[in-house]
Amino acid sequence: LSHQLEQHPLDSLTPNEFIRVQAIVNQSHPTSTTNLTFQYIGLNEPDKQAVLSWLQNHPTTTPPPRQAFVVARINHQTHELIIDFSRDDIVSDRIHHGFGYPSLTFQEQIDADQLVFNHAPFLASLNKRGLKLEEVVCGSFTVGWFGETEQNGRVVKIMCYYLDGTVNLYMRPIEAITVTVDLEAMKIIHFQDRLVVPVPEAAGTDYRESKQKPPFGPQLKGITVVQPDGPSFTIDGSRVRWANWDFHLSFDARVGPIVSLASIYDTEKQEFRRVMYRGFVSELFVPYMDLTEEWYYRTFFDAGEYGYGLCAVPLEPLRDCPANAVYMGAYVAAQNGMPIEMPNVFCIFERNAGDVMWRHTETMIPPDLITEVRPDMSLVVRMVSTVGNYDYINDWEFKQIGSIKVTVGLTGLLEVRGSKYTHKDQIDEEVYGTLLAENTLGAYHDHFITYHLDLDVDGESNSFVKSKLQTVKVTDQTSPRKSYWKVVSETAKTESDAKIKLGSDSAELLVVNPNKRTKMGNFVGYRLIPGSVASPLMTNDDYPQIRAAFTEYNVWVTPYNKSEKWAGGIYTDQSRGDDTLATWTSRNRRIENKDIVLWYTLGFHHVPIQEDFPLMPTISTGFELRPANFFEYNPVLKVKGTSNVRWPNCSVSSSGLN
Repeated sequence: LSHQLEQHPLDSLTPNEFIRVQAIVNQSHPTSTTNLTFQYIGLNEPDKQAVLSWLQNHPTTTPPPRQAFVVARINHQTHELIIDFSRDDIVSDRIHHGFGYPSLTFQEQIDADQLVFNHAPFLASLNKRGLKLEEVVCGSFTVGWFGETEQNGRVVKIMCYYLDGTVNLYMRPIEAITVTVDLEAMKIIHFQDRLVVPVPEAAGTDYRESKQKPPFGPQLKGITVVQPDGPSFTIDGSRVRWANWDFHLSFDARVGPIVSLASIYDTEKQEFRRVMYRGFVSELFVPYMDLTEEWYYRTFFDAGEYGYGLCAVPLEPLRDCPANAVYMGAYVAAQNGMPIEMPNVFCIFERNAGDVMWRHTETMIPPDLITEVRPDMSLVVRMVSTVGNYDYINDWEFKQIGSIKVTVGLTGLLEVRGSKYTHKDQIDEEVYGTLLAENTLGAYHDHFITYHLDLDVDGESNSFVKSKLQTVKVTDQTSPRKSYWKVVSETAKTESDAKIKLGSDSAELLVVNPNKRTKMGNFVGYRLIPGSVASPLMTNDDYPQIRAAFTEYNVWVTPYNKSEKWAGGIYTDQSRGDDTLATWTSRNRRIENKDIVLWYTLGFHHVPIQEDFPLMPTISTGFELRPANFFEYNPVLKVKGTSNVRWPNCSVSSSGLN
């Protein structure tokens, strides 16, 4: 693994750049006279044409100037700042006067949570329930928006949980107590103890290996992959090269991993051809369906409110990632602007899962039996984000056939509501969930994950084509058959043409380059292959759905606009749905033969089951971006069949580069 000497224009901010941001902002707004907190610091992405021009002329041209985009609270106002490092100065300082607030920092959540431990009414409520203060843990929840005309100010609601015999705090909610905290004043502004509900028992909730008791299932023998010659990929700074792929990997506190400039080498044309300029998780919308007073507002936007990258966790070697994985760290800004190192947030590894890339056995040429098989190898980039109770396993998988497979796995802990019920037969009302254990209701909820995919299929000018498979009846005597299906293709001219709810009819969804054709005359393209499909079931006039209107369709296509990257808007906390992907597309701009962005939303409707208790086994879904007439023929036809992966008869050993 080598290390680059020169900074790439799309590299994440460095620790030194975070320190410079802090110094420049503090100089213009001295902390002695200013209440100043940094809510977000990230790269202010250079103009796309400047990056592409630099790439084309590299290394003879200088890269575009490095800038940071900063959201700060300065004297109780939200400032949007752009800092130019070449000038060491603030080049833009705009105060946000609209709806919504910036994402929460870890520090203000910790400070808010601590307030309850000195609040007399809260201590009295614990005493009333016979609970020990030292066993209580609390968390800050965003409050959403439910039609209020006045702005509430930056507030959170604090919910508390009980340990006392387990680390699985989420299975032991202290129900029906609500503490509202004003984050700006950092004080409790409302307290309510509505009723006493039993706290579920600790027994059977701990998930730690050391705490498990017999009987145990059968023990498997270890499996490991050995690469005696080392990995087949190279990492040069943030640039990753493997097999026929070349891409840039960076990290952002709001969205986590960003894959940029993904290009694939065409052996026939002897050149790299671009597939995707930039791809990342734009937003996660997690609305709960429980309408009780302490639950109705739980309609979370995990990226915009909490920071999907900020919640990234260090990966466990040999458990989160296999023995042949290589790890990369990242940095985020603390509330005071100083860099915080996050070790091992990415792992990169080659996967050999025993799958077959292609094969054929020919039996029609006796006496020969011709068999050709090619094992499937791929490269995986992984990050895990733990947003409170849920763990999201994010994979970007690059395949030799030219596919990019994007997968998200959901595991971790459910949000459960404490209840008086100990058996399903006792329930005679709407409880908005499943009884998983005594006094424990697993709340119904959704997960919608929206991806921003700026595809540049063999160049920036692309079109979106929807090809329907249409049944045709045979009415004459030309064939004994009575029907067949044909492909009817339609190119979207404007944004409204490209909005798609999946699941209703069979369709092929393609991004093509209308300016480039194969030798056979087909437009070169990439196909979106969706995984499992889910659409919102809330009504369009429900307030959480107004804020998350970008989930209404699974597919949207917009003309490229540098400012349109976060589907829920910049200020998602208490947003009102006036700055989302859905409002941007209402302009109905032209998208044919333009630089376009594909937005894809995948989803889960989660009806909890007892197997999700006390911790959920991973459930996964995703999508694939797959070449469609991009190559002249099968691009892996000439891949050699010998596999260098050896499977020794040994248990898992520990290794990995940092």
